[in-house]
Amino acid sequence: MAAPQHAHCAHPGTSRAGPPPLAPWTPDKKHSDRERWVCIYPTYINRKKTRQEGRRLPKENCVDDPSIQEIRDVLQSINMNLLLELKQYPRERSRELQHRGRVRVQLRDDSGHPLNPEYPTRDSLLVHVGKTIPMLKSRQTKAPEQAPVAATTSAGPKKGKGKRR
Repeated sequence: MAAPQHAHCAHPGTSRAGPPPLAPWTPDKKHSDRERWVCIYPTYINRKKTRQEGRRLPKENCVDDPSIQEIRDVLQSINMNLLLELKQYPRERSRELQHRGRVRVQLRDDSGHPLNPEYPTRDSLLVHVGKTIPMLKSRQTKAPEQAPVAATTSAGPKKGKGKRR
């Protein structure tokens, strides 16, 4: 007979490298504890999303389809403490891997003062990220490649329109 498994037993695949799991949030946590860091989902600054779908900023401050890697690069350039997590935004319909992920960012030190006085709030940080992502080198090289693809896909539906009866 097999011995029953207990809750404290290790399960296969749980020995992943990385930070320990987050503890439940309590009001007495310090600002340096990861549980107090703010979360940023790519949806917050995605120009293609509506406010109802989770966009947090006006469209002029947003970008098309940001990734967590781009958000990470921008935040690392201003020396913010951050942590990438493979979590999905609750309002995101697509379950694909490219739509998953969030970035946790430490905004304040233990005394409650902003780590970076230029970005004291989550919204100020989101505006900076939304305006900086289009200037990334990866975005500069992707723009010409996407234009021909869009032209070929727009011609596709026009072709088939006349065939319907």
